[in-house]
Amino acid sequence: MKILEIYKKYDLPENLQLHMLRVAACSALIMEHWNGPQIDQEAIIRVSLLHDMGNILKIPEDFSKDENFLKIRKQYFQKYGTNDHELNLEIGKIEGLTEKELAILDGKRSRKNEETLKSDSYERKICAYCDQRVAPNGVVGIVERLEDAKKRYKDKPLSVWSDEAKANRLMKCSLKIEKQIMQFCAIKPEEITDERIAKFVKELKKYEMGEKDDKEYNS
Repeated sequence: MKILEIYKKYDLPENLQLHMLRVAACSALIMEHWNGPQIDQEAIIRVSLLHDMGNILKIPEDFSKDENFLKIRKQYFQKYGTNDHELNLEIGKIEGLTEKELAILDGKRSRKNEETLKSDSYERKICAYCDQRVAPNGVVGIVERLEDAKKRYKDKPLSVWSDEAKANRLMKCSLKIEKQIMQFCAIKPEEITDERIAKFVKELKKYEMGEKDDKEYNS
């Protein structure tokens, strides 16, 4: 099934679709200029295209009057409450992510930046980094993106971004992850822009998810 068909199945708003497409496109731009260790490029794209599917829990009930969407949303709330990450993993399984890809999806969260920095997985580093480069309105620098996260989540006590000290540690880790990636990339962070990723966004709208076997890859 094509990725846009998957997004339609879950009745995702266009801004959420575009966020995931942009994250995948940033990853594609990096991989186009990659000269580092062997990486599973398909895993990076697949995870990036599905990484925020659980945000269906954050969509206001009055967003859609479609009865099927409201029914699905209610079922998810009953099973997952407000845990959008658990739903990310569940939808990832439903849509064919492998165990390896689910591990990347679970590990790439910004709250795990310290672990990602120490990880040997450049798939995980690239997925995490690109997600932290894409703000609601497009591609921005790491500091701008994460400072915005601190502002948006400062009043949410369960968010890591509500803790100033921890948020600053995670931001420092993100900047170090950027350096880890860029040492193997023939472009600079400031060259990752909305203009540069536009062609990839267009291509990725036709991306066919399909099923994949973990055994096909050994990176």
